[in-house]
Amino acid sequence: MIMTFINGMDISFLDEIEQGGGKFHSRSVRTAEEGEDLLHILKDNGVNAIRLRIWNDPPGVFCNLERTLVMAKRIKEAGLDFLLDFHYSDIWADPANQWKPKAWEVLDFSGLTSAVYEYTRETLEALQSQGTLPDMVQIGNEITPGMLWGEGKVDGDCDTPEQWEQFTTLVKAGIAGAKSVDSDLSIMIHIDRGADHPASRNFFDRFLEHGVNYDVIGLSFYSWWHGTLDDLQLNLNELALRYNKDIIVVETAYPWTLNAPEGFPVIVNEEAQLHDGYPATEEGQAKYMKDFINVIENTPNGKGIGFYYWEPAWIPSQKEWSVGHENGWSNLALFDFEGKKLDSLHF
Repeated sequence: MIMTFINGMDISFLDEIEQGGGKFHSRSVRTAEEGEDLLHILKDNGVNAIRLRIWNDPPGVFCNLERTLVMAKRIKEAGLDFLLDFHYSDIWADPANQWKPKAWEVLDFSGLTSAVYEYTRETLEALQSQGTLPDMVQIGNEITPGMLWGEGKVDGDCDTPEQWEQFTTLVKAGIAGAKSVDSDLSIMIHIDRGADHPASRNFFDRFLEHGVNYDVIGLSFYSWWHGTLDDLQLNLNELALRYNKDIIVVETAYPWTLNAPEGFPVIVNEEAQLHDGYPATEEGQAKYMKDFINVIENTPNGKGIGFYYWEPAWIPSQKEWSVGHENGWSNLALFDFEGKKLDSLHF
């Protein structure tokens, strides 16, 4: 694992973008129609770590094990740190969606627990065999409400001791599967409540009570959903002092414009969605990132160890995506609509 501050990027869509014809450029004047390798552009601008998500059996041919092996090799050949994000689903896992892979739907709880262990182990063994073992793994993605519903669901009516016991048993199975491949592998637990200290404390207190052994707290923080940078700072401070764990804000983004490319609606498109003090311009995006990083760096006892920007290269290069929905993220990227690097991509 990188011992310096992590300037990370989640570029899980890169494989699909490239195969769909998307290109990236770091210079103001394009000199090559073929574009430049995104990984080289990122590294040249201070990025030192890459995050990839992995789905069990996704629609299309991306973010599965086969393509993860290909992308992992590129990441390691570029000399970048590698974080692998297990969703334990065939598609997005997030606070509204934590659905079991279709192949696991028929399993009882014992079988489901074993499947989590074996899938985690086998995936990491495949990466290890080609010399691209991740430096860190996430056991689940934004798992505030649990994962692998319904056995692992813990929100609403499912917020019961019995459900928390099942949920943490499933998480422990994933951790055990990872540690069986490399006992030194760093383990992240990722929730979505970057600016919500009561919810964050409730979650990690439960993990403490159930003896879940992990290394890093991961948080998502999007200001239009979660709150202010001051709220984030408060949560980081309290979590660092209470749990004495390293913390990474493993998802964030901010707009460089409120305009949408023709034919591509965007999810952040109103002034009311912006953080006070940070206009939706290249300069505003750059200022936001500078202040955001400063918040993390000021976490007590040096426990704020970095961040990952979510999909900085998801440009509007194509209409159809294997995940089955539109790209509403293009004005939140660190490249313009044509794939040219913005000035805000510099760390």
